[in-house]
Amino acid sequence: MCGRYALGIRATFIRHQLQQHDMPVDEAPEDDDFRQSFNFAPGYHGLVYRADVPDHGANSDDHVDAESDVDAPAADKVGEQPDTPDDRGTRNGLHNDVVHKPSEKSHDVRYKLQSMKWGLVPFWTKRNPDYGSMLKTINARDDSLMENRGMWNTMKQKKRCIVVAQGFYEWLKKPGGREKVPHYVKRSDEQLMCFAGLWDCVKFEGSEEKLYTYTIITTDSNTQLKFLHDRMPVILENGSDEIRTWLDPARSSWSKELQSLLKPFPGQLECYPVSKDVGKVGNNSPSFIIPVASSENKNNIANFFSNSTGMSKPDQDKSSMTFIKTEPQGRHGIKDVQLDEGDPRPTVDEPRSEDNAPVPVESKYPPTKRKLSQTDDPSKAQPSPKATKVEPQSSDVPTEVISRKTRSATFNGSAAKGSPAKASGGSQRITNFFNK
Repeated sequence: MCGRYALGIRATFIRHQLQQHDMPVDEAPEDDDFRQSFNFAPGYHGLVYRADVPDHGANSDDHVDAESDVDAPAADKVGEQPDTPDDRGTRNGLHNDVVHKPSEKSHDVRYKLQSMKWGLVPFWTKRNPDYGSMLKTINARDDSLMENRGMWNTMKQKKRCIVVAQGFYEWLKKPGGREKVPHYVKRSDEQLMCFAGLWDCVKFEGSEEKLYTYTIITTDSNTQLKFLHDRMPVILENGSDEIRTWLDPARSSWSKELQSLLKPFPGQLECYPVSKDVGKVGNNSPSFIIPVASSENKNNIANFFSNSTGMSKPDQDKSSMTFIKTEPQGRHGIKDVQLDEGDPRPTVDEPRSEDNAPVPVESKYPPTKRKLSQTDDPSKAQPSPKATKVEPQSSDVPTEVISRKTRSATFNGSAAKGSPAKASGGSQRITNFFNK
């Protein structure tokens, strides 16, 4: 399955990348119209690449809309689809093999990037489903599309799309324990991933607002990802004929050719463990797509100690070092340093200074020697008024000497006011004991 992927880039960059692979984009949303996240979860609004067709799909003459066709049975929950003409024909043993005519003006087809919500809500749904119901439609199995029946029947014929991503996450279950290790999967060539998907448009009862949603089609894992999970998203090659066939609006009926496109990715993928913080929905960081053991991952504590060791013993390549010839000049052995080109700062090399800390150039004007004045002679210096000790005169001594009470180390005088407690018979003060 595919329950989390990464899309932390702007819509303008995605549009440019698609156009570089001969995938025209005639319309695209603004960068703020969809959610950019390195931890893209169900319910977020992602970018979908599709043919610019009406909301009810391409060439859908027999489309059953719950709003317009009163004879069609309605459904309240996601996954309960009313019978469409295609379904009734298949169930009655009638094969509706429609031979589509290729578009005479295929170059007139417009393609666009559109912001949609992840978790498909079928067009016949009357009320907004809860989060648990939406999680059931974030993926569509490829084997569930073989028959012309089920909830995906209308979408697979007329509403096919490409879901754009940088890569996706999958959790590896360790044997004999409950621990799951998140892994990130991306293309080895660093190109965008184009997932095969389906989309739909719905309007709930009592609302005129349209809600566009999508799902990602999954298939069996290729040999590279068998150790990780038995399912993976269907990845189509960027700018390939497979994508043009998958998005062709003239193909309005399901065929073996379309079914054959849903297969494991034959290209090279890169898979590695990443931070466990990606497991919590709401966390978002560019470090989520960086390997845990990578030196670029600043959150790895092992890199912290390795960097500190490297800083204490830096490797210096003598062949790349520039030696500067200096000549002694001036007093104290100060030398002039030849600066690199483009550096106009006048500095001198001072042996007592710290590394890479240039000392300002000595002033051009020689210091003038100031004559010692009489006041500068310590022997003739007058005492400061603050330092003068004034001896009190006999007349200044007060006639009454203020007596100060001695403070006791055991009694602070905080006893409650009132008459002292009378000593009981036989009791004496403890001081009387020492007076004996």
